[in-house]
Amino acid sequence: MDSKISLKEKVGYGLGDAASSMFWKIFSMYLMFFYTDVFGIAPAVVGTMFLITRIWDSCFDPLVGIIADRTKSRWGKFRPYLLWTAIPFAIIGVLTFYTPDFDEKGKIIYAYVTYSLMMMIYSIINVPYASLLGVMSGDRKERTTLSSYRMVFAFGGSLLALWLIEPLVNHFGGSLNSKTGWLYTIIVFGIITTIFFWSCFFLTKERVQPINDEKPNLKEDLNDLLKNRPWWILLGAGIGALVFNSIRDGAAVYYFKYYVSSTVSYSFNILGENFAMTPTTLYLVLGQAANIIGVIAATPIANKIGKKKTFFGAMALAAILSVFFYYIGKENIVLIMVFQVMISICAGCIFPLIWSMYADSADYSEWKQGRRATGLIFSASSMSQKFGWTIGGAATGWLLGYFGFQANVVQTVTAQNGILLMLSILPAIAAALSVLFIIFYPLSEEKLQTIEDELNTKRNLNK
Repeated sequence: MDSKISLKEKVGYGLGDAASSMFWKIFSMYLMFFYTDVFGIAPAVVGTMFLITRIWDSCFDPLVGIIADRTKSRWGKFRPYLLWTAIPFAIIGVLTFYTPDFDEKGKIIYAYVTYSLMMMIYSIINVPYASLLGVMSGDRKERTTLSSYRMVFAFGGSLLALWLIEPLVNHFGGSLNSKTGWLYTIIVFGIITTIFFWSCFFLTKERVQPINDEKPNLKEDLNDLLKNRPWWILLGAGIGALVFNSIRDGAAVYYFKYYVSSTVSYSFNILGENFAMTPTTLYLVLGQAANIIGVIAATPIANKIGKKKTFFGAMALAAILSVFFYYIGKENIVLIMVFQVMISICAGCIFPLIWSMYADSADYSEWKQGRRATGLIFSASSMSQKFGWTIGGAATGWLLGYFGFQANVVQTVTAQNGILLMLSILPAIAAALSVLFIIFYPLSEEKLQTIEDELNTKRNLNK
């Protein structure tokens, strides 16, 4: 089996997550704001909606993985979903940001329906995409490299989205509270994501075949997953990391609009059109650029000291820096941006590692049990990631309500301090929990090498 991947294929694989991450980052950073300040729904109601819809969506992920594991087509198990689902993904994304003129109850129902559909279609395309990593190569280092390409493109897509989102909304609608501006902006991103997903489909290839060709058995697949100790530990670490990121992401727009309250803007020109970059946009763009630096740094560091140690160090430093962030004065914009860069570099390091480690846990399961269920493992992993995002997203809405936030008015001191806590101390606690879990991760580099060698020997014997 040739496990080496060409540059063209690595780029193609990365484009898939560039597409997903555009909407993911818009949801993380702006959807709460869109629902409260544009659509006019109370933050606590939005928080509860996030909890309910995302719990269902998290449970939906394993179903998608089970179906994908059993998919047979001339394109493989996982790639066809990139082709079939790209256009529905874009259409439902646009509908999520459409604002019909309903009463309060109608708005809530519409938000529940469209957001639930968006999360389901996200699962249908993203779970097979994530699973594709496990069958493109059997080489663990090659998979870490692939995962790094994926994350570089993911953060690149996020960077593009965050760089353009406010300027485009303002361009199409005149202000960040414009319903028309949001609708046309998401249409633009929907076209881009469709092109990227299709490019990923045409440029990638599935190579790794299971050592056992027997018909998949759901009961045995689930039993193997329950026995997979490395996967359980990664689940806990992944949830902690996602809560860390989702609380910081969800509170960032509120932090600058209601706490920092800076009126400074930075202008740039695209195709003869002037766009203004606010401190919020600069903060988010710097964060994504720093994430990319972290992603690039992750592979050489992990190859030198191991994935576990790299993950541990990055999340521990992120927790420490987040605590210090609390003490930065709101007038010190430069220091705020510096800490955003440092924290985001740390956060960027862990994402290629955790998905590569999930692929390692799939190898571990096959080595231990003699059966491979890549789709189930990655879908269950995606479920845990979304569950962390669910906790963080719901907590963002609830915390805003708890601290007394009211949309589009001057905030109380309590509300302002609460927003600051959501950028600093509260994420630090989540990062510390992630560190605690990863301490117990059992797959050393030596153990992984043994597993890889034995699996490759079995595959060669079965040719």
